[in-house]
Amino acid sequence: MKETRGFTLIELLVVIAIIAILMGILMPSLQRVRKIAQGIVCTSNLRSLMIAWRVYADSNDDRLVACQDGMPGRPNWISGGLNFSSNPVNWDLGNDLMKSPLWSYAGENPKVFKCPADMAKVTDNQGRGVPRVRSNSMSQVFGYGEWLNSSPASRQQDVWRTYSKFTNIVNPARTWVFVDEHPDSINDAAFANACTDASNANAARIIDFPANYHGGSCGFSFADGHAIVHKWVGSKIKNTPVYNGARNLQLNVPAEDSWVDVEWMAENTTVKK
Repeated sequence: MKETRGFTLIELLVVIAIIAILMGILMPSLQRVRKIAQGIVCTSNLRSLMIAWRVYADSNDDRLVACQDGMPGRPNWISGGLNFSSNPVNWDLGNDLMKSPLWSYAGENPKVFKCPADMAKVTDNQGRGVPRVRSNSMSQVFGYGEWLNSSPASRQQDVWRTYSKFTNIVNPARTWVFVDEHPDSINDAAFANACTDASNANAARIIDFPANYHGGSCGFSFADGHAIVHKWVGSKIKNTPVYNGARNLQLNVPAEDSWVDVEWMAENTTVKK
């Protein structure tokens, strides 16, 4: 009878070592592929949200949804301010998201309102860890625009244009509408950024923080319908830690080396009156 021979301990250790080496080589590549795939889904979601935004305007005499309450004849695109509490505003789709004026135009698809790279979770009413309902915020140019002229905020600022109708947008291809906001910065429906002093390295400020998913990048959608994943340059934005509510992220801060990023956002936000 022929004797069968198994692996020796040394042979098994060699095989395990080879597998570990291969995994070490392949894992960074797999992570890069995953980030690329998430970026593709992110831009697809943003484009879908832009279609909903535009079709709403076409169906409502050119009027645009607002990013704040109290705009005459224009509903807020979504109500409810996010945080990391167990309040239903954070996790219950029926609390605010499904009441959005864009909900039906977005095909009643909740994924459209989320970046797939956003891992922020909260605890629901049954003690389960669940994702928050959205990652996106809308540019303040579709509201009062109080931060456009930098700090302090003023709803009476008259330097930069704000828009209530689609046909009034001066340059749709360079007017962003939705952005993926940093999970520790997102709260209400609007995203604030300062255009005044944005090109001044010593005076530029970050009001709200954009996300830095996708390897230090962020999703933006524009009024002409296109969407991109924009790569950040400065470390202040690119490397902003994600605390997921464990501590506060300070807002309205000097841009420091991210002033070039603040400048890019300003150049793609609006134009002077």
